[in-house]
Amino acid sequence: MRYVIITLGIVGVLAVSGSAPPESRATTDSTPSPFTDALVQDVATLESKLVSLAEAMSEEALEWAPSDEVLTSAEVFMHVAAYNYYYPSMAGAVIPAGAGVTTDYATVSEFENKARTRDQLVADLRTSFEHLGSSVAAITAEELDDDTEVFGRTTTVQAAWFGTVTHIHEHLGQLVAYARANGITPPWSM
Repeated sequence: MRYVIITLGIVGVLAVSGSAPPESRATTDSTPSPFTDALVQDVATLESKLVSLAEAMSEEALEWAPSDEVLTSAEVFMHVAAYNYYYPSMAGAVIPAGAGVTTDYATVSEFENKARTRDQLVADLRTSFEHLGSSVAAITAEELDDDTEVFGRTTTVQAAWFGTVTHIHEHLGQLVAYARANGITPPWSM
């Protein structure tokens, strides 16, 4: 009887925690996880905000920076776009040919600094988010605990993806400050 109670207790804890014994996690079930679902929604929200903010900025505002030592608004948008390709590659996603960014880090800087009109910037930003969104949607629950290397350190795939969206949120805040310094109200806060 004691073994039945202990077994039922373990099963109950696993059911409540959403965990499963390691052998059942190793199945070929490729279902998305709640984490992945939340990331998909977050990426869609970030895309909407960043694209609408880029569209609201004039060419002059895109070339503005608070000082000579930091990125312009356009460079920040393109930094986000570049990393929408680069970060997922560290978590196992394949960068599409012709994206302008590869796993060679030098291409990230080249992509960020390429001269663009506002319309080209918006198009590049949208395309990068399409890649990011499809890469996030392809993540399966069983992949999240896999190890990957990010900037020379070993971490989990889940942590790499968390870092990806955290990075975008950081630069969204930066771009909101840049926009407001130029008298531009973010479209979603009107």
